[in-house]
Amino acid sequence: MSDTPLRIVFAGTPEFAAESLAAVLNTEHQVVAVYTQPDRPAGRGRKLRPSPVKALALEHDLPVYQPLSLKDSEQQQILADLDADLMIVVAYGLLLPQAVLDTPRLGCINVHASLLPRWRGAAPIHRALLAGDATTGITIMQMDAGLDTGDMLSKSECAIEASDTSGTLHDRLAVLGAQLLVDTLAPLAAGTLTPEPQNNDLATYAHKLEKQEGQIDWSLPAAEIQRRVRGFNPWPVCFTRLAEDNLRIWSAEIDPADTDAVPGTIVAADGDGISIACGQGCLRLTQLQLPGGKAQPVKTLLNAHKERFAPGVRLG
Repeated sequence: MSDTPLRIVFAGTPEFAAESLAAVLNTEHQVVAVYTQPDRPAGRGRKLRPSPVKALALEHDLPVYQPLSLKDSEQQQILADLDADLMIVVAYGLLLPQAVLDTPRLGCINVHASLLPRWRGAAPIHRALLAGDATTGITIMQMDAGLDTGDMLSKSECAIEASDTSGTLHDRLAVLGAQLLVDTLAPLAAGTLTPEPQNNDLATYAHKLEKQEGQIDWSLPAAEIQRRVRGFNPWPVCFTRLAEDNLRIWSAEIDPADTDAVPGTIVAADGDGISIACGQGCLRLTQLQLPGGKAQPVKTLLNAHKERFAPGVRLG
């Protein structure tokens, strides 16, 4: 069977998934159909926009299916009629009922952006950064009815750099996931993989991000706040109150200076950044965004708004 190309149904939605689809399209295997979320309104005009996976599928003249659910028998029959050997699921966004999991000959596999069983769930990249993890990675998993609980087929580790944001880590993991997926297909088809059950005692859950999580609590240590700035870039982006405005914080670094100022107080402001007292240590803000404006370096911002960031001003 290892020399016979697989008939694959691919299910995914965002850019992370499109990277994997592109990689599979460059193999000998045949993608017979693509499943993705329905088009969503986007941009200022709120026009319907196809997902990155759909856009890529259309470029390759692949059949695209966009059901609201896979729970009804009619949709399940459409999938069964595709006669797929395997379904690859990458950030699809729909729950797959057992009937769907059982439809392809080799079942359904998932590309998950963590080293399972750590960070099961919707936001593994962000949660790894927020927790201060030194490493993360990709797990290819045989899907079952649980939430990211299936047996692991292959893993690849990735270091989390001190400068990483969720955006930069996402991009590296998307490439890593695509490569590991391709590397896993041949032994999966040949039946030479040995699935490894997950240790449920080591499981952690990566809860879906909420916009309000981006609000900064200055009583926290500077190191923890800095991880939040990195973890919530590019969404939802950390913010704090500056008088009546929400000030968005796109990047920050630890300031080695010591202070006994009340947390949230500006203790220094110059071209190198705006230093804020925290519950422990100081944080230097280096890229900020005022309402109605663009994200810009602090040096540029201070040229027009120096008085708003004078030492002694409190953020909250």
